[in-house]
Amino acid sequence: MRTARATAAAVTAVIGAGAAAVAAGRFASDAALRIPSGRPLPTEPGLTVHATAAGQVTLTRDLAALRPGRYGLVGERFHAVVGPVLAGTPHSADTVVRRLERVTYGTPEPGDRARFTPNVHVGDPATALGVDHTVLDVPGELGPLPTWFVPGARDTWVIAVHGLGATREHVLNVLDALRRNQFPVLVPAYRGDPEAPRSPDGLNHLGETEWRDLDAALRHAVDSGARKVVLYGWSTGATMALRTAARSELREHVAGLLLDSPVLDWESTLRALAGARRTPGVLLPLAVRAAQGRTGLYGDRRPGAVRLDGVAIPTQIFHGPDDTVAPWRFSRRLAAAHPNTVTLQTVRGAPHAAMWNADPAAYEESLRRFLVPLM
Repeated sequence: MRTARATAAAVTAVIGAGAAAVAAGRFASDAALRIPSGRPLPTEPGLTVHATAAGQVTLTRDLAALRPGRYGLVGERFHAVVGPVLAGTPHSADTVVRRLERVTYGTPEPGDRARFTPNVHVGDPATALGVDHTVLDVPGELGPLPTWFVPGARDTWVIAVHGLGATREHVLNVLDALRRNQFPVLVPAYRGDPEAPRSPDGLNHLGETEWRDLDAALRHAVDSGARKVVLYGWSTGATMALRTAARSELREHVAGLLLDSPVLDWESTLRALAGARRTPGVLLPLAVRAAQGRTGLYGDRRPGAVRLDGVAIPTQIFHGPDDTVAPWRFSRRLAAAHPNTVTLQTVRGAPHAAMWNADPAAYEESLRRFLVPLM
């Protein structure tokens, strides 16, 4: 009897431990599979606003606060745009002063907590940039996809899709550059976005199912007169672009790919996001297995296996070594494996999906040089 009770207790303990492990894995995997839209990623450090003055803001001294370039600064009740560090401006040893370009809404006050974001605009093309556009509902697999359409004179269109933690507002950073070159631009929302249909399981599949919504936007563009299309994606939006170029029935219309901070290895990205939420290292393998079981991320999603799938079209990658969410080494491998079709523009000092922010002028010039032959 005593042995039976001991065995039963041991089995119960094993089952309990197994259930706890499963629950822990699911919780850790949520770091990537349930990323809220429109918020800074958990890898982005929190800063404190120490002071504001005419045209400047003083922030906690941190590597993030010292980054080159132009960023959104978002707090609980405000959004502002900050420019470069102001050299020569007096400040304490534990702070840094940056140019305060504008306050979009609210007021940053001393003591407020804030984070950097790639988004320097809030709203839609009209409210943020004064750009005329049409709001469309593109038919998608799960329902209508709200889409901004900005007209242009060319028959080569650009379809631009955001990635992890972002919304369509992210695309506004480069919209003026695309308009200057007279490209018609489609900016679709896709499954999981607040204004789009919900994913059936409520999870982000890191581009593996979301690409079908980009494919729907591609179909709309071709049906509307686009002769050629450039797919432009950030983060998992870049993964969607790769998938669409490889799998779409309309892939012959895809003339080029623009990939900013592409997620080419979902396991690395999952581990980075879970680690940023202080998930213990011993739980990270459980998070990976939980993500596989919940989303079906198997097959060619093995580490380092994402490639152009035989699509021999011009591709420009913007990426750099300071991206802690989507490791740069996979972009380097992709470019090295396809030297005739893939160009890697290395951007230093920029976090995930913020390659434009580090140096907008240089980024837009590279963008122009890539697009001109495709016109």
